[in-house]
Amino acid sequence: MPNPKRRHSQQRSAKRRTHYKAEKVTLSKDSTTGEMHVRHRAHVSEGKLIYKGKVVVEHSPVN
Repeated sequence: MPNPKRRHSQQRSAKRRTHYKAEKVTLSKDSTTGEMHVRHRAHVSEGKLIYKGKVVVEHSPVN
């Protein structure tokens, strides 16, 4: 298995890592409930899982 002949410099490692950065999350307002949620993600509202304005899963209480 090949191994590097010399050690990589810290600058070279830092250049590689410059592209990793945190991005701000985009929020949207749900048209049916009016709640703010993360775009393109399902969200829970009043015990129901909603995605693209439609109910995906309804939570029923367990007896």
